Amino acid sequence: MVQIVPSILSADFARLGEEILRVERAGATMLHVDIMDGHFVPNLTVGPPVVASIRKITRMTLDVHLMISDPDKYAPIFIEAGADQVSVHQEACLHLDATLRAIRARGKRAGVVINPATPVALLEDVLGLVDYVLVMSVNPGFGGQQFIPQSLDKVRALDRRRKELGLNYAIEIDGGVNLDNVAEIVRAGCDWLVSGASIFHSEDPGATLAQMRAIVREATSMRA
Repeated sequence: MVQIVPSILSADFARLGEEILRVERAGATMLHVDIMDGHFVPNLTVGPPVVASIRKITRMTLDVHLMISDPDKYAPIFIEAGADQVSVHQEACLHLDATLRAIRARGKRAGVVINPATPVALLEDVLGLVDYVLVMSVNPGFGGQQFIPQSLDKVRALDRRRKELGLNYAIEIDGGVNLDNVAEIVRAGCDWLVSGASIFHSEDPGATLAQMRAIVREATSMRA
């Protein structure tokens, strides 16, 4: 099922619980949580205590995206904090297959992420291991950036490859997703669309989410 996945990176952290509950009431079933360490990306966000606190107030799937230099060390910690699925960057993993297997061994879904300059071809040997692939449609580190149109070529390539291989990994995209490009992204073959600023910086995040979901339903009906 195609989903809009709100990203708390753009939420008001002074009212984080309220913001999360608002999108959950509006129909969101998955919440994207960006973890940044100030090394792999030039920004710092939240740690395990915040994830554990979020886990207590929502039943949404916690989609934890590790933008960190040592995912092998921290993936188990965030799983313990309450992550339902964890994605790691291809660019950060020396032994990517082992990292993905370790996440799945803990009973959680494992995802791999590629930056805008990383080709899809580098994932060929792990596509059979992953539950989802996250395509970054901006350079990671900060919210509110402009969508990189060439990201859709990666989505199409991943969609084509999963059909050729008979696999069922989900395709996720993150960065610059808004009301204007949601339909095109869905038609390219994307399943999970992460959106932060377009939802949480709007006057009514719940209404914006509902509007996005309506566009997704229409675009999904036209997808082959």
